[in-house]
Amino acid sequence: MNKITPDQEVRILLLGLDNGGKTTLLKQLASEDISHITPTQGFNIKSVQSQGFKLNVWDIGGQRKIRPYWRNYFENTDVLIYVIDSADRKRFEETGQELAELLDEEKLSGVPVLIFANKQDLLTAAPASEIAEGLNLHTIRDRMWQIQSCSALTGEGIQEGMNWVCKSVNSKKK
Repeated sequence: MNKITPDQEVRILLLGLDNGGKTTLLKQLASEDISHITPTQGFNIKSVQSQGFKLNVWDIGGQRKIRPYWRNYFENTDVLIYVIDSADRKRFEETGQELAELLDEEKLSGVPVLIFANKQDLLTAAPASEIAEGLNLHTIRDRMWQIQSCSALTGEGIQEGMNWVCKSVNSKKK
């Protein structure tokens, strides 16, 4: 059994459709200003200290033309965080397909996945339970998963999600 070293590095892949709130979430984690965020063209990387882990978070742009490049980042991923815009119901099917494809990726097999049901501050947001149902998350058997409602804008729910990430890494590293 490995003892967790205080600075254990964890590689986190932050994916989801464009405009889901990935970069806002990342900046929120890093306690940075979120007032001016533009669509991510390539990727952003931030290292965030959390519960004795050094979380290296890779936020990759989600525009359709960028998504084929996601696979270049799969190698050595410890945790996948998938961000969904809970208010964008028109794209639930698309976001569900992308997630399903990620879960089928050999390089991501068994990697714990945290789904952030983002934008819960909006009145039109679908609750996490409804999203979980719609995406058939309960059929995921080959890995740990969790859906967490959050608002990248207000920061609500993000810490809870990251706590789960650290827990899942802990149980995986043992």
